[in-house]
Amino acid sequence: MKTIPDTVSLIGNTPLVRLKGPSEAAGCDIFGKCEFANPGASVKDRAALGIIRDAEERGELKPGGTVVEGTAGNTGIGIALVANARGYKTIIVMPDNQSQEKMATLRALGAELVTVPPTKFASPAHFVHTSRRIAEETEGAIWANQFDNIANRRAHIETTAPEIWDQMDGRVDGFTCAVGTGGTLAGVGMGLKAFDENIAIALSDPHGAALYEYYAHGELKSEGNSVAEGIGQGRITANLEDAPVDTQYRISDEEGLEWVRRLLAEEGLALGLSSGINVAGAVRLGRDLTARLGRPARVATILCDTGFRYLSTLYNAEWLREKGLPVFPWLDR
Repeated sequence: MKTIPDTVSLIGNTPLVRLKGPSEAAGCDIFGKCEFANPGASVKDRAALGIIRDAEERGELKPGGTVVEGTAGNTGIGIALVANARGYKTIIVMPDNQSQEKMATLRALGAELVTVPPTKFASPAHFVHTSRRIAEETEGAIWANQFDNIANRRAHIETTAPEIWDQMDGRVDGFTCAVGTGGTLAGVGMGLKAFDENIAIALSDPHGAALYEYYAHGELKSEGNSVAEGIGQGRITANLEDAPVDTQYRISDEEGLEWVRRLLAEEGLALGLSSGINVAGAVRLGRDLTARLGRPARVATILCDTGFRYLSTLYNAEWLREKGLPVFPWLDR
């Protein structure tokens, strides 16, 4: 196809790139799905389009309506772009500890931004519950509900998984990523296993999240903490129900940041910390599968978003020091 029929059709069909450093570290082939190539510069564009299309098809979202969502930022950016293209208004509720770049982007896109203090999910003041209440109180509005709306994972079953399968010529041994809503891990996992049940699906979980313990020992239990935005989950969302998770890895911020540093310094990719955690998980999965299969494995993961969304945090020496994290050498020049 030489031309694209409309702007929302720019979402998806992102490139898959072999990552040289991670492949060498794992002794196999590690591939990254370049989701920063979406119009909203993140993987969340897929969920945003899937959720809005689903609401349209069910007749819940009507012309001139409003889409309300609680998000760490990237889903809100995707929703704002798709809503603009479809003629809807957007209200986004976001924890006030997320990056300033995300907040500025949402305002620039025309979304109405509501920020709330970060709190536990059990609190009625949590950003998810706040967004639900706003949707209920706003005429002509729908609540996107990305965490428990399975139109989220369906978008990955129908698009991300078959794209990876085709791009890897059907030779896929494993896939891994971290979980925010669970839509990507569950959707890609379900989609890939429909092609080949033997493909290993792995969770890469940051510290401070509870899913590593859940898949390892059947208990939702968290340890430590992480500065990663948009990932880390303490419950089984509707998107995660029946997710085909075969194994799990716990990844520290330091390990994820090392891959963020290396991928930028050695391969020219500016990524966020969730991508670094995903790559660290892919290296571990690649090593394990290579040992098990007796040949170099082929593993895919998600490069979630652009590092340009974290200039005030991950790429800020003072912020990194405040968090007790290693500073990239070039930031001290």
